[in-house]
Order: sequence, then C-alpha cells, then structure tokens
Amino acid sequence: MTFHVITGAGATAARTALLLAAEGERVRIVSRSGGGPDHPLVEKAAADAADADRLTGLLEGAATLFNCAAPPYHRWTQEFPALAAGLLTAAVRTGVPYVMLGNLYGYGLVEGPVHPGLPLRATGPKGRLRARIWEEAAASGARVTEVRAAQFYGAGAVSPFSLMVQPRVLAGALALVAQEPDLPHSYSSIGDTARTLVAASRDERAWGRAWHVPVVTPSLRELSARLARLAGAPAPRIEELTERDLALLALTDPLWAEFTEVLETPGLPFVSDFTETEKILGVTAAPVDEVLAELL
Repeated sequence: MTFHVITGAGATAARTALLLAAEGERVRIVSRSGGGPDHPLVEKAAADAADADRLTGLLEGAATLFNCAAPPYHRWTQEFPALAAGLLTAAVRTGVPYVMLGNLYGYGLVEGPVHPGLPLRATGPKGRLRARIWEEAAASGARVTEVRAAQFYGAGAVSPFSLMVQPRVLAGALALVAQEPDLPHSYSSIGDTARTLVAASRDERAWGRAWHVPVVTPSLRELSARLARLAGAPAPRIEELTERDLALLALTDPLWAEFTEVLETPGLPFVSDFTETEKILGVTAAPVDEVLAELL
C-alpha cells in the first residue's frame, strides 16, 4: 500500500491526508502537536519537521513528502529557515519526492496576471524568504515541486478574509480590511489546494517547477456579499484600513505589521493564472458558493 508523509497540523494538511486516505493510501501526518484527522489510514506522529534526523526516520518507506507546515505568520523570518532546511535535508537524504506548499509572495509586486513563469523578484523579507526557500529546493538535486496558493478562503482557512472579514460579515458588523475591497482578487480554497498537491505528486511533468492552485477572482466586496446571502446575513459593510490604521494596530499585535509588505500593487487587480494547472494537472476551481456553503 502506498505510504505518504505530510507535515503540518492545519486545514490543508488534514484535507490532503483525508484525500489520500479516501483513495486507500496510508498517510503519516507529522506535527509538533501530534494532531490530525481521524481516519483508519491516517497515522499521527508528534515531531518537529525542522529536526532533519527525526524526519528522515519518519520518511522511511514513503512515496511522497508533502509539506503544509509553516510557523506563525509574524515569526516567519525567524523560524521558517530552520523548518525549510530540515524538510529539504530529509528529502535529499532519503530521495523521497517532495511537494511543497507555497504562496505568491515570492513574485513581489506584479502588473497583470501572476503566472508560474514569472521571476521571483520580491524585495520584502517575507517575499524574499519564500523565493529563497524555493530556489534552494530547486537547486538541491531533490525531486521537488511547489504548489503556490493565493489567499485562502472556505472551511478551515486561516487568512485575512477568514480572520478579518468572515466573522464580521456573519455577525452583520463592519469589517475593516487591509486590501482594496472593489478590485478583483484571487482566492484558493483548501480543497482545491489539497487536490493540486496530490495531482502534482502524481504527474511526472510536475517536478522541478511551480504550479498555481486554481482560484476564483471576485472582489472582496463581492465575495463577502455572496457569503452574506448564503448565510442570510445583512448586506456586508466593508471599509479599507489606511496605512496609519495599520501602523496603530501593529502597536497592539505584531500580526498587523506583517500586512504592509504583502499588500498587492495599489489600484490594480490581483489575479493568479492557473491555466497550466488546469490544462496539465487537471485541477480546476470549485464554485464559490460550494466552498462558502461548506464553510457555513
């Protein structure tokens, strides 16, 4: 029976594990907490993926290593390098094919659709970190691919939308956001992300390059309105935070300071192009209302 290792304790790790298990494949899900979904084919292991020696042992006999782990958002620059190094070292030692979950930060500010063929030209610390993690993996000799998601939405998502907008809309309250609410903006669901990870792991054409998770691209206001309609909530009230607002909020919680770097190009839509994922890997985006209904 095919056996896979997934690192991480979040929704994408769990969904990927359950997707593989539903197809009769064994999964070992590794996280510091030792948590994970309950399924007869899913084994839970408590370990730190930054510990290359421990992870090497846990990879024995595995067909694939999927990484869905990440440090707390405001601790990326301090903790991500060690995590990435541990994962890559274990992949190189064992020769296990390695599927990385990434995002779009490494491209930096882009005019026009963001596609996997663009150079990674980010200049901020988070963007350069994500770019460097991929560049080091690609140069390592490991059999590796990266699946890059846009902002998450839907059941289990942890993102600006799920934290700042979703609960306020459902409560009929004003939502303050750190993006332009009327511009088209790409979102990836957890389910589509898991399906792309699995599809990339099974296609010989996937290795050595990056793939974009399928997205939907409504404006934030439109996405909020669709959520409100499905939930029977009042029409959403959305207002954009100013730079001064963000600076003041950063004094209360370090998370707010992190948004400044990763805001998209002002005045332009943020659109992720997943044409190649759809054409080659055969994964497309789930309908918006289906994803939101699952959330509700």
